[in-house]
Amino acid sequence: MRDALDLTWSTNAPLTLVLALLALLVGGLPAGIAWVGAHIVDSVVNAIQTYPSIGRNAYRPVMEYVALEALIVAALSAAQRGLSTCQSLLRAELGQRVNVMILDKALELELEHFEDSEFYDKLAKARREASTRPLSMVMRTFSLVQNAISVVSYGVILTQFSPLAVVILLLAGLPGFFAETKFSGEAFRLFSWRSPETRMQAYLESVIAREDYAKEVQLFALGPLLLKRYQQIYNKLFKADRALTIRRDGWGFLLGLLATAGLYGAYAWIASSAIRGVISLGAMTMYLALFRQGQTAFSSGLSAVSGLYEDNLYLSNLYEYLEQPIAPRTGTLRIGKNVDDGIRFENVTFTYPGANSPALDQISLHIRPGESLALVGENGSGKTTLIKLLTRLYHPTSGKIIFEGSDLEDWDSAALRARIGVIFQDFAHYQLKVGENIGAGDVTHFEAREQWEAAATKGLAAPFIHDLPSQYDTQLGKWFKDGRELSGGQWQKIALARAFMRSAADVLVLDEPTAAMDAGAEAEIFEHFRQLTRDRITILISHRFSTVRMADQILVLQGGGVVERGSHEELIALSGQYARLFGLQAKGYR
Repeated sequence: MRDALDLTWSTNAPLTLVLALLALLVGGLPAGIAWVGAHIVDSVVNAIQTYPSIGRNAYRPVMEYVALEALIVAALSAAQRGLSTCQSLLRAELGQRVNVMILDKALELELEHFEDSEFYDKLAKARREASTRPLSMVMRTFSLVQNAISVVSYGVILTQFSPLAVVILLLAGLPGFFAETKFSGEAFRLFSWRSPETRMQAYLESVIAREDYAKEVQLFALGPLLLKRYQQIYNKLFKADRALTIRRDGWGFLLGLLATAGLYGAYAWIASSAIRGVISLGAMTMYLALFRQGQTAFSSGLSAVSGLYEDNLYLSNLYEYLEQPIAPRTGTLRIGKNVDDGIRFENVTFTYPGANSPALDQISLHIRPGESLALVGENGSGKTTLIKLLTRLYHPTSGKIIFEGSDLEDWDSAALRARIGVIFQDFAHYQLKVGENIGAGDVTHFEAREQWEAAATKGLAAPFIHDLPSQYDTQLGKWFKDGRELSGGQWQKIALARAFMRSAADVLVLDEPTAAMDAGAEAEIFEHFRQLTRDRITILISHRFSTVRMADQILVLQGGGVVERGSHEELIALSGQYARLFGLQAKGYR
């Protein structure tokens, strides 16, 4: 609760203060209305009895109390409307604040966190509920205070009738409270247990309804199968929800009968007291209203406590996510000790979390500025993993990576990544404008049109961009109005241009950069590419040996280790794994 209040206060302190004051008013004014109502009834009875003797003066006390009640009711209405307005405004601000906190934390996470299914469940649970729960907790806290004030004010007046009436008022609401608290805990445990299933539902929904899956879903007739699986998950979740709802409402009804019995028992007691002349007719009206409103306020207060318990359970997901420990980033270097040394891997081994065998095992290599390295091997041999280690998306399990004579761990992350331009095989297709898709390669020039055009020229994307309706301002993708979809080869040229946005990069890494292009486009790109990267370190991953053979040094990876290394001619002469793969591919062109 303290965390939620601190969060709400730091989001908008004046609005939170106004909210608290209005909650106090809304809590205290109903008792005043009941008190004035009793005096109206007694004044009317007195006026009826004295009217013949005092005439019109009998009206005056009644009218004064009516005017006073009207003022209090107007004040209550204004306070309730103001409370609703403040809640709406604070809900919007607090929801945005919490979502920004969640996303800001996501920017601090390592790649391994996103690839950990258990942690991804934490993220999903935090995003699903946490944006509404902090305000809910704060509002329930105010509601608790508001109803406590109401109950105390009602209790003070009811004590004048009998202290026992206050005891009955309090005891009648307790059974329902205990049941509600129990079922809140069960609902939270159910929510936590089924997080993977709800994520699978969301994924199946996106596969069925998104344009990037639509072709295969229709061609392979996957739609009915996926929809059936979606429905099966729903049925499983609904079965658990239905059982909980029936038990919750059933017990709520039975225990609510106790509160009803207490209410009407008190009604009979108060009515009989009025008949016996123990209390006046106005007092009877007041006590009946106070008992009903008091029971409602006490039940609402207990519901607020139960809701606070439930909110606290859900907020634990948010704070568990936000408090996820992140390894400190201590590197500060912005330039290496020896800029001419290039890149060194020294006995580098890396094992993915939870894996039994290393993805890379005792890798050693050296690339100097101006040299090119090609990585060859079957899928899963560790090629892309090596690139992720070089860009410090992962950290070696053992061994060292040296860049410009300094350990990679000593480098400032932003400075290091500014020196490396990368295209991964699964590069992103941003639903943004063409220029912004290219500008994503260098956020410091994200909206710089001159840099877009220069990078597009280097990536050979400029010719087809000029044919688009709005050129660099053309919306890409189908999510937004007037969006245009590109071919696979055109998207790859956009990705190449994105890599060339980093004009200051000393290392250029291309992971299958021409996989979606025809042979003619591939030959043109690599001839152009060789001219542009003469003074840079170039690392190339490709299954096309016509491309690989251009590299100064070729590493053949298998099972995470280096099985062969050398130039194309040297590896052909070895008649080993590389020569066999080259022969198989060459045979396909004969």
